[in-house]
Amino acid sequence: LKVYFEDRQNATGSLRSSGVHIRIPSFLDKKARNEYLEIVKKNVIEELSKTPERLRTALPREYNDGETLVVGSVEYILRIFRKSKNSSSARIIGNTIQLSVGSSLPPEEQRRHISTLISRCVARRRLPDIQKRIHELNEKPFKLPINKISFRHSKTRWGSCSSAGNITISTRLLFAPDDVIECVCIHELAHLIVLNHSDKFWALMEKAIPDYKEKADWLRKNIDKCTF
Repeated sequence: LKVYFEDRQNATGSLRSSGVHIRIPSFLDKKARNEYLEIVKKNVIEELSKTPERLRTALPREYNDGETLVVGSVEYILRIFRKSKNSSSARIIGNTIQLSVGSSLPPEEQRRHISTLISRCVARRRLPDIQKRIHELNEKPFKLPINKISFRHSKTRWGSCSSAGNITISTRLLFAPDDVIECVCIHELAHLIVLNHSDKFWALMEKAIPDYKEKADWLRKNIDKCTF
């Protein structure tokens, strides 16, 4: 739990990969701050009780040395080495992901380093295939100018795009079936035409991928499986 006192008018609470973050107006006196703190904590707990999968996906996944990680149709063996340092690094040799983790870091920080580095390694290997497929999907019916395609270790979005033609895909999608990944890619391509989720946007999705609702349903039901 992290509490911040800021120059703001309202109190808010959010779940991040580092835990629950609560932001309280700094102008309040000590009694009012504590009252707001208890109210926001109660609201966050109630929300998590309704959607417990959010807690599982917000916290970094825990990995062990020698573990097998299955991503799509590929199996990786994890080798985790801890060394006396404050930084961490990783590389893939064949189908083995070798991680060098700073043992002087706090346990939760080590866990975040491992999760982020694994996602980057796997995404880097998969990126050329995803880039090729997005360009293929763009040929029909979109034919839009695309600038940059990349992965991001995002826990809040499946994908995003910009008016400059940049498309970003969450590394969490690496655990999804290819047809679901393609659906998200088409979703972002459609956003290059219609930036919002209006009826015009969904009509475009319906034309491009008629069963898009089934793919979206898979993501909703399997969100806890799609996490590094």
